[in-house]
This record gives sequence, structure tokens and C-alpha cells, in this order.
Amino acid sequence: MIELTPLTIADAIGGRYEGPNAASDDDPSRAVIDSREVGSGDLFFGLRGESVNGGRYAADVLAAGAWGVVVTPEFGEEVAAARGPSQHVFVTEDPVEALGAVARAWRQQLGAKVIGVTGSTGKTSTKDILAALLAKSRTVVATPSNHNTEIGLPLTILGASIGTDVLVLEMAMRGSGQIDQLARIAEPDVGCIVNVGPVHLEQLGTVEAVAAAKAELVAALGPNSAAVVPADEPLLDRHRREDIRTVTFGIGGDVRILSEDSATSGAQAGLRLQTPVGEVLIEPSFSEHYLFRNLLAAVACAQLVGAPVDGKLEVKFSALRGEVLEVLGGVTLINDCYNANPVSMRAALDNLGRADGRKIAVLGGMGELGVDSDRFHHEIAGHAAGVGVDLLVAVGELGGAYGDGYFGSIEHVATPQAAAHVVRSVAQPSDTVLVKGSRSVGLESVAEILLNASHSLGSARNTDEREV
Repeated sequence: MIELTPLTIADAIGGRYEGPNAASDDDPSRAVIDSREVGSGDLFFGLRGESVNGGRYAADVLAAGAWGVVVTPEFGEEVAAARGPSQHVFVTEDPVEALGAVARAWRQQLGAKVIGVTGSTGKTSTKDILAALLAKSRTVVATPSNHNTEIGLPLTILGASIGTDVLVLEMAMRGSGQIDQLARIAEPDVGCIVNVGPVHLEQLGTVEAVAAAKAELVAALGPNSAAVVPADEPLLDRHRREDIRTVTFGIGGDVRILSEDSATSGAQAGLRLQTPVGEVLIEPSFSEHYLFRNLLAAVACAQLVGAPVDGKLEVKFSALRGEVLEVLGGVTLINDCYNANPVSMRAALDNLGRADGRKIAVLGGMGELGVDSDRFHHEIAGHAAGVGVDLLVAVGELGGAYGDGYFGSIEHVATPQAAAHVVRSVAQPSDTVLVKGSRSVGLESVAEILLNASHSLGSARNTDEREV
């Protein structure tokens, strides 16, 4: 339930309102942007899409029992005529902005602590770790999947109920001004920048500009807020603020790893950390070293909202982000194909380099790197060779740029399906296969094909055993 009266919603949105009694305690149950999902009591936002304006379906939504609708002016008269005696119509020029405004009003009424998380890479993993840390002692709502935009973030806020202690909100950006927009909706108490790297260079031009765009989160923090930033990122130094608390993480930071210890109980390894409130021992369910840095950022954020952070930590990571699967009768597949940039690619390859047995890297191209795209791809290919990759399978036209920087065994294929065929033909039990590339390459189909092949292989083996 979104416990906001029609009057509060109308004041947040502005524009024109038509309804039975704006001052009543009649609240909507939830916010919805897909007309096909609207049920009784829902508030529908008719957003403008590339090909259609959602306001076109507003009258049908009201007929389906919606509490109310938010539409642009061209649908105002039609929808007002279709309104039932207990339904509400809000007319505004920008329903996306209205969605954010209503979410901000609900955030203020919730009274929950809000942590905003952004970064060039690893922000989703950090969000997942932070949510798991907080869930041990707090009621938490965290960004689901990739709902980290000007639409997904307010929907996440509006999905929280009274009694929520902490909101963990991931914030994505493709250009300047977008993090600022999200931060002004979320009004975070803690703003965390996981890292800064060469991403979205086609839009922003330089890594310095990327840092400035990410630092919009710090600039938007209120006077009693806190920032969490990497200790070793000089590009953020000029964006720090003296009027708020800043906690650093990583080597030399306020939150850092003191040692990797044997587990005090169970089979999980322990990380002994130095933090601003003293030493803590955490036993995470993951062992990838690149995730340890994200853990440090999450610990800093959790402590800033007063949550304890020690003991066992079980984390369920979002799909396509470092999933470890067994395929083809003993081949380890690291499915990390949600997205890729030079920072995350290096981290994933470093993790692959620690694996036992042969190492196969299925790499799609990295998008939006601007004029230096070829150089970044050459450098990643050299890094793959340096960590001991035995076979590099480069996928797609952009992936072909890896070839000039790699001097080991390499195959260049046009499609993810062809890459899966290569892996099926060469992979052996005890091999480890990393699958990673920009989202546009569609490498998730590699894992799907290999898993299906594994199921077929298992069925064939079972049939053979029955025949024997």
C-alpha cells in the first residue's frame, strides 16, 4: 500500500487533478506502468514510449478497476470522461517526472534510511552484498534486477511498505545529469561510488567526465549524509565535500582487509576487516577476489546506517553476474555476460586466472568506448594472455578487435551460437569457461546452449545406463 492521499499525490505531480475528494484517506495499492498488469486499486502511469503513449490505455485501465491514472494532456478529457465516481485522474506534461515526484513523496513518508549505489562496474554486486548484509538485522528493500533508471528507481521506492528500515537503490547513468536526477528522487542518506572507469565514453568523452557524472551522487547529498568512495581513486578527490562525512574503502582506506582467515565455523573462508568501528570478521559465501572490494564498500554503507556486519554472509547475486554453473559433465562456466567494460573485464579475467585447469574466455566486444575502443580491446586481450587464458573465443564484429592484442590460441566467431559450438567442441572436465561481453552481444545464449547440451548429455547417459 502506498499511503499517500490523492491530495498529496496531486501536490507532488502538479498539473490537473480530477477525482471525488482529494483530501480523503483513499490510497492506491501500488504504482504500475504496464497496462496489462493493472489490477484493482493500482495507480497507472501512462508513460510515453518510443512508439506509443501509455496514456492511450488509461481508459481501459480505469475500466479494469484502477485506483487512478496519470496521463499527458492529450488524453485528459477522454480519461476524465471514463473515470468512475471513486477514481482519480492526474494530468501532467511528463508522467516520468510525475513518477519520480510521487516516489520522492513516499520516500519522505516512509522514514527509511536510503543508500544510493553507483559506479562504472560492480554496482549491482555491491547492491546485492549490501542488501544481504542489512537483511540480517533490518527490513530491506533493494533494487530488483536492473531497475536502476528514472523509471525503475521510483518504482522500487513505491514498492516499499511502511516498516521498511533501509532502501538500497542502485543508480545507473549513460550521461551527465542522470545520477543527479535519481539522487533528487531518492534523497539518499548514504551515497556510494563503487569505482570509476572508462564507460560510456561515446557520450562523456573522458574518464574525468565519467567521474564527474558519478560524483553527482555526492553533490546531491544532504548536510547530514555520508559518502562512501574508493580510497585509491584520485579522480574523485576534487568531488569530495568537507561538509559531509566521507568513508573510504580499499587498500589504505577506512574499511580494508587485514587478513584472509580460516573460517571460524563451517566451510566458508573468513575476511578480517578494519572498519571505523573496529575489527570485524565476515565469512562470505563467495570467494572471488574482485567481489571482496565490493564487500568493503557494502560494509562501509551498512555501518553508516548502524547495522552490524560480522559473521556469516550468504549472498544471492543478480542473474548473469558471475553465476557459476556446471556444464558438459564437469566444465565450470562463469556466466558474467550482463555487461562489460575494461574495468569489469580485467576483474573477471583475474578471477578466471585463479582457476585450476585450462582456462577458456568467451569474450564479446565492449561497447561505448569511443575513439579508443580498439586500444581498450587490445589491452584486454593482452591481459587475458597475461593471466594464462588458454583459448580466447572472440565474439562478434567488435570482438574481433581482441585479435590484434592476443598472441595465444584464438578463434573469432560471428555469433554467440558459434561460440557455444566452439566451447562444446573443445571443453573438457576441469576446464573453466568465462563468458563476458557487453549486453548487446547477447552472450547469455552461450550459457543456455551449454546448459541444454548438458541436460541432453545427462539424458543420454541415463539412457545408456538403463540399456546396460
